[in-house]
Amino acid sequence: MKRVLIITYYWPPSGGSGVQRWVKFARYLPELGWQPVVYTPENPELTSTDTSLEAEIPSEVEVIKTHIFEPYSLMRCLTGKKEKSARSNDPNAVVTPINAQKKSFVQNLMLWIRGNCFIPDPRCMWILPSIKYLKKYLREYPVDLIVSSGPPHSMHLIARKVSLDMGIPWIVDFRDPWTKMFYFKHLKLTAFTRRMHEKLEKKVLDDANLIVSVSPMVQEDFRKMTSTPVELVTNGYDQQDVDDAIEQLDVSEKNYGEENTELFNIVHTGVFASDGNPDKLWKVLGEIAEENPEFRTRTRIRLVGKTDIQILDSIERAGLEGMTENLGYVSHETAVMEQCAAGVLILPLRKEPECRATLPGKLFEYLASRRPVIGFGDPDGAMGRIITGAKAGKTFDWDDESNLKAEILRLWDLFRQGRLSDSEEDIEAFSRIRLTRRMAELFDKVLLEKATEYGNN
Repeated sequence: MKRVLIITYYWPPSGGSGVQRWVKFARYLPELGWQPVVYTPENPELTSTDTSLEAEIPSEVEVIKTHIFEPYSLMRCLTGKKEKSARSNDPNAVVTPINAQKKSFVQNLMLWIRGNCFIPDPRCMWILPSIKYLKKYLREYPVDLIVSSGPPHSMHLIARKVSLDMGIPWIVDFRDPWTKMFYFKHLKLTAFTRRMHEKLEKKVLDDANLIVSVSPMVQEDFRKMTSTPVELVTNGYDQQDVDDAIEQLDVSEKNYGEENTELFNIVHTGVFASDGNPDKLWKVLGEIAEENPEFRTRTRIRLVGKTDIQILDSIERAGLEGMTENLGYVSHETAVMEQCAAGVLILPLRKEPECRATLPGKLFEYLASRRPVIGFGDPDGAMGRIITGAKAGKTFDWDDESNLKAEILRLWDLFRQGRLSDSEEDIEAFSRIRLTRRMAELFDKVLLEKATEYGNN
């Protein structure tokens, strides 16, 4: 079996979308002749925990860990207090929102320090120790290929140096862009720091053997920046997760709540950030609830995951507080169950122009649930195109209030008539098994090109 070293910051028991991509690849790669060797911190900063993901890791996966020092504890000392955010269930977490919304002096200070003192990100102090450790490890336990998953982009800098020094081919996997990520412009970077980011990004792009992107639009951006081949491997859904969720709903409705099967559930799962607040949705729902007592009685807004306080405030202002259930952070398996039991799923992007190119990971799980999706963002952006192509729902501009209201009323009428049917479109291209096969093909392609290069020399 060929061995691939996967350098990733996010790994169980860490929860959230950042961990699932490579957990799923690692789950299916051994069936395709590749043994994953995962290198990850032993003491990462956990913003969420999901131990259920550990059960998905097959015995063939080798996990190696080393200690990481991160500056968050130091920042707490500098600020003299522990700062909480509605996004976090951890009272010790310091969360400085990297967006355009107004911030306190302390938050601005922390953001400036984060952007200009820790390059490319606050995990940069793990780069040199990791290079030293991995070079020693790989002399004893060789691998055929290296993959780095980012952000954080420090993972790519570790992989780049190890690859160059040891002659091991390397694939860089961008779950999100680097300098074209929406929050990059909010980092309060100096001109010097910005140039450093751009130079590091260019080195990573040029020195990798292959670049993988999760979005077609981001893929095109990278192709303009380098001659290194750029391939597309999106995020996806695991059909086994969906089947398990449906089985659990079928055999244990009481655990979910029998009354919920009679409700028009409008569901959001995952992090619900304030800069992705669909204000018009709450306004429309409030108007319909005011006009239609049955709608108010039979509709529930279920928030499944960490939700910013600004969103909860907007819901309350719209008169929807009594119709809302805030479940907080839940395990991935529970989130999938909520998706499958939804009447309608809502999927807002961030109110940033760069998000036009974004494909959020939960989009594909939403598709797999077969429930109608209402997206918010650019209807002709990457997400909007997939929702339209899969006939999974509609994507609305943030201010398209009239068409949004018409769609909510249409779905409500179908629900009342018992005709809110599941989508039957073929979405197999986004299955985790199919995507893992594609990734394994790229692994083999890089090895073959490397072998051919050696043969020619």
